[in-house]
Amino acid sequence: MIRMPDLSRNLPIHPDGRTVPTEGRVLRWPGTRQEARMSSSLLTAVSAYIEEQGGGEGLFPTPIESFNIIRSFQAMMPMRALYRPSLCVVIQGAKEIHFGEDRLDYGAMECLVVSVELPASGRIVSASPTEPYIGVTLDFDVATMREVLEQLDEPPMPVANSGPCVFVGDVDEALADCMLRLIRMLATPKAIPILYPSVMREVYYWLLSGPHGGEICKLALPESNIERVVRAVSMLHLNFAQTLRIEKLAEVARMSPSSFHQHFKALTSMTPLQFQKQLRLLEARRLMVSEAVNVAEAAYKVGYESASQFSREYSRTFGIAPKQDVLNQQRLYSEYASRTVQTA
Repeated sequence: MIRMPDLSRNLPIHPDGRTVPTEGRVLRWPGTRQEARMSSSLLTAVSAYIEEQGGGEGLFPTPIESFNIIRSFQAMMPMRALYRPSLCVVIQGAKEIHFGEDRLDYGAMECLVVSVELPASGRIVSASPTEPYIGVTLDFDVATMREVLEQLDEPPMPVANSGPCVFVGDVDEALADCMLRLIRMLATPKAIPILYPSVMREVYYWLLSGPHGGEICKLALPESNIERVVRAVSMLHLNFAQTLRIEKLAEVARMSPSSFHQHFKALTSMTPLQFQKQLRLLEARRLMVSEAVNVAEAAYKVGYESASQFSREYSRTFGIAPKQDVLNQQRLYSEYASRTVQTA
């Protein structure tokens, strides 16, 4: 059965449906003949898979639960979402991500590495019908990454500074080859349980032994600052509708309140309070769009005592009032479904 892409999950569509023209950018192209060949092979394999799924644009889930493909024919306005610890590879086109006060740009054969679950705003900045944006996302399994790290003869030294938990790097030939094998594996779902774990161990090996190994290894090290902050992030996720004092979060992270606040802000570019607010607004948006919950009920469900305060903060974050946002999203989904039926 053909599974059509989910337009709403990873394709950043502005709430009012507006798109933006592709900006003039100098994209990074593979520097060697071998890299160019690998880039071309990746592009061909991903495009073929998308067409087998019915074509179009949006998020294309795969038989590998943690592995997804995205295609867009147009540049789009920013869309706020929750980014999981993952590897996001751009095969064609370009994106940018805003988290807290920081921004990162990445283009063809570059990747974004996210090591902490993070509310952020993603935007496709280079895409067209003739050269669409195409990318893949691969969620991390920290337990497996830790096993690979422990087996390295010369494990990377963790970078001393406590910087942002998001960075951009190049996709070298070895990593691109792993992505290509994952894509080709999709044609034989029965092989996935057997072959997927070994390819993922190889992905972690190349990441940990590569130029950014000192950053990536902090995700897998027990009792690292990232691992401690992740505990607090998990608590925020489970209790985002409740009032949480900084002292309680610091206790979960096994840090002093001042040290916890410093490391949390350095890693996420947000304070714990700002982080919690983003979680609340994202969950409220999901409730209103996916479950038809009204504005007041969504506000109270995510921890707001005042629906008017909720509406103000929602509008400030998403750039549009809650009711209008829901109506626009429903219209976009309806239009997309109509185009899908006509082209299927």
